[in-house]
Amino acid sequence: MRRREFIAVVAGALSWPVAADAQQTGKMPRIGILNNGSAASRTNSPLFQGLRELGYTEGQNLAIEFRFADWQLDRLPALAAELVALRVDVIVAGATPAARAAKQATRSIPIVAVSMGDPVGDELVASLGSPGGNVTGNTFLGPELVAKRLQLLRDAVPGFSRLAAIWHPGAYGERTMQGFLKETEATARKLGIELQLVQALYAAEIENAFSAMIRWNADTLIVLPSPMLFAEHRRIVQLAAKNRLPAMYQAREFVDAGGLMSYGANLADLNRRAATYVDKILKGAKPADLPVEQPTKFELLVNLKTARELGLTINREFLLIADEVLE
Repeated sequence: MRRREFIAVVAGALSWPVAADAQQTGKMPRIGILNNGSAASRTNSPLFQGLRELGYTEGQNLAIEFRFADWQLDRLPALAAELVALRVDVIVAGATPAARAAKQATRSIPIVAVSMGDPVGDELVASLGSPGGNVTGNTFLGPELVAKRLQLLRDAVPGFSRLAAIWHPGAYGERTMQGFLKETEATARKLGIELQLVQALYAAEIENAFSAMIRWNADTLIVLPSPMLFAEHRRIVQLAAKNRLPAMYQAREFVDAGGLMSYGANLADLNRRAATYVDKILKGAKPADLPVEQPTKFELLVNLKTARELGLTINREFLLIADEVLE
């Protein structure tokens, strides 16, 4: 080999990302994406931003197989089986239903589950500190935050008495969903609020759910956590505005789209941080040894423009505790 060629080869090797360590045999690592939703969520995903920050580029040093259930959750087992048959190196599962389907499909392929509700209660991991199997990832903390959200809504809108709660059956495991409903009912009773639980099994049922709320004369709304309802956040915000319902949401994306207020973990950050699990596993780490990450910061956002449009005056003391106020 001539000196110039040798220098070019060495320079090229030094420019490879650290992830190349995972390619011990020259084989490009391959991950499978198992998602409850649609392919529309593929572009600009925080997960892929996180992977790029760690030096991964699809088609260059990482292959990605996508499987989307289009919110038909009964399709997840078959889609998970397809990824297992492809012998991907890691499966990244979006939320609890996808993680459960992946775990049922394989006990050997590592699974990184993103934004789980209650990973222990839903039997995805043995414990947060020591997952103990082939599943790890992060959790947004589910039913634990319901009471806080309702109290914040009462503090911001003190006069309301009839609360509608829209929820998506099957969004997470049965124990988690029951936790959401029980916490909502218990907190409503404690605050002296009448409660109507309105379900939306599919995105097409969301408008009917709002119609049911209006017939019941709801004067406020809370949207319980759900990947499907999150994906429909713009439409939900528009329907809340149309029906003049002050609403509490789980994530800032609702407020950015014009919703009144939200309280919860930064979901985009959870998705981005999931990339670190993929990176560690591709470098040889075992899911059983990687603790499930819990959020350490919760954001309270308030949209003052929306408050004015709803004829609400939110007191200064409440605004002072908000992490961000949109004008």
